[in-house]
Amino acid sequence: MIVCVCHRVSDREIARHAHAGMSFDDIQFELGVATQCGCCESAARTVVMQCNANAPTAALRQETAATAPMV
Repeated sequence: MIVCVCHRVSDREIARHAHAGMSFDDIQFELGVATQCGCCESAARTVVMQCNANAPTAALRQETAATAPMV
């Protein structure tokens, strides 16, 4: 799917770069993601986080929710 419409960058391209060990900032510089209108930044960051995560995103969210203090 196209994540960045302005630069025609797909989630597969972002994932390929993330799997190669590039950070979001490196990917942004290399592909131009989130450098024009910025609407795709959160989606692009999510793809990078999912590729670099040691655990699934759902487990990370669940762990964070479990450690949050109760009010």
